[in-house]
Amino acid sequence: MESTSKAASKFSDVDEYGFKRNEHFDYKSYELFMSSYLKTLAKRRIKWERVLQENIDLTTITVKLKRYIRKGIPGPYRPNVWMKISGAYKLQQRSPGLYNSLLKETNHEKEISDSISIDLPRTFPDNIFFDSKKERLYNILVAYAHHNREVGYCQGLNYIAGLLLLVTDDEEKSFWLLKHMIENITPQYHTKNMANLLRDMAVFKELIIRRIPAVNKHIEKLGLPYAVIASKWFICIFAEVLPAETVFRLWDCIFSEGYKIIFRAALNMFLTHKTAILACDDIGALANFFRETLIHDDIVTNCHTFLQSMFNLRLKRNELEGLRKICVGRNNT
Repeated sequence: MESTSKAASKFSDVDEYGFKRNEHFDYKSYELFMSSYLKTLAKRRIKWERVLQENIDLTTITVKLKRYIRKGIPGPYRPNVWMKISGAYKLQQRSPGLYNSLLKETNHEKEISDSISIDLPRTFPDNIFFDSKKERLYNILVAYAHHNREVGYCQGLNYIAGLLLLVTDDEEKSFWLLKHMIENITPQYHTKNMANLLRDMAVFKELIIRRIPAVNKHIEKLGLPYAVIASKWFICIFAEVLPAETVFRLWDCIFSEGYKIIFRAALNMFLTHKTAILACDDIGALANFFRETLIHDDIVTNCHTFLQSMFNLRLKRNELEGLRKICVGRNNT
């Protein structure tokens, strides 16, 4: 496959965030995508520079600001913009000494500390920048676990906090953004009973039944549970699932628009891969498709087109809230 190989490409086998590309990465498609996306990024940066120079209130999401966010926040501006649009900055201002006080506590639970320490080597081992950040990631996770005792620490938090740290390069900002995501975007996803995760898996299944019933029928026929397919998407908010740039583009929108973006992205992953899903003829092939192919292909790598198609979907918050009421207590996904 020389046409898709590294040998024929001007791009490195490591992406701009330090992640090594997998052996099946399609360099040819990526070059085609980047030939236009780099120009888009340059234009977006100029527009964002103007917005920030105007010193507008980023805590109020106007129609114009929402449009700018959906088209992508430039990397260098993400830390401060995420803090403002999410409300994490206001939370930090109300408790400015909280993070440092949590780190200074001497009664950290050994079981929590040990669990985090075990997971650190497993967190983004394919990222060339991450070794130097693991001590800081430990601090963020220990601080949060002792701040939110109901959640404590569970797998998945390391990936979310790790990506936040890659973007912000700041422990305290990462802590506050993590707090916002876990408590406001995905509340009770990471608690021991995972009550809201189970409910939202049932909600997601209902969306597939409504939007693409043939796909749901095929998945049920092959016997692959939705929880196996998509629970990691929701628990990790697509960290350690989709390519980093796609995740960050989604998080731009999640910080400004909330949990609905998670459902939009998950639904779009099914819709854009409908034909391929229906072509899987046994449970093994289907599981492998979701686990390996879908999350690396050119559809999700082309983050710009992926988000454009995602926002073309009709999905209202009141539909999701209605389904949440119906699906409370379900765990048969």
